[in-house]
Amino acid sequence: MSAIAIDHLTPQEKLDLIDRLVDSLEPGDIPLPPGHREELERRLADIDAGRVEWLDAADVLAGLDALAARARA
Repeated sequence: MSAIAIDHLTPQEKLDLIDRLVDSLEPGDIPLPPGHREELERRLADIDAGRVEWLDAADVLAGLDALAARARA
């Protein structure tokens, strides 16, 4: 692999490069640690078994906004 000079890049250009690099990866390119795989399988099993309560994203965001407002007060 050849070296790429990045010292001349601005912070924004470096972030853009990171985005492009991450976007170029396929899901199988990133190894999943065993503990993460076990947790993912557990959560998927809970979903399949109907043990998960689905929440509306707008309700979750509203709750987080209210929590943040209380924390600021």
